[in-house]
Amino acid sequence: MLDPWQPVRVVDPVSPRPARSQKRKSESGKSKRKKTAVLVVDDERLIADTMTEILQRSGFRAACAYDGQSALELALQLNPDFVLSDVVMPHMNGVELAIAIRNALPDAEIILLSGQVGVTEILERGRKDGYSFELLAKPIHPEKLLHRLKQT
Repeated sequence: MLDPWQPVRVVDPVSPRPARSQKRKSESGKSKRKKTAVLVVDDERLIADTMTEILQRSGFRAACAYDGQSALELALQLNPDFVLSDVVMPHMNGVELAIAIRNALPDAEIILLSGQVGVTEILERGRKDGYSFELLAKPIHPEKLLHRLKQT
């Protein structure tokens, strides 16, 4: 259960999605692909909110969380297609979050983001346990991020 005193801003709640290959029918009866769902996680609220806003304006269903534990709980509820997470966060870092999400939601694609040089040690700990995650440098240009998310 989420701590009511710990704010978690869900900008656009995403209902659990069916398998990716399924399509939904629009009101006109034509088949239409469901919007790609993205969970953004960053302890810097301005970054999380801005990325979420950019994704929503670009046609994604996006939600955000500001810490690893809240993000894990939200991911289990929303079953996102992508999780974009900062690496360096207090209490639960991005690699620990990525491992937990990978174990619970193996179909979710996880992309880690970091603007800090010292993340190598954190990533190496995950690799020793058999986990490898894509890492993009922050700040990332919105067009580059959108291009990456649309590759699948």
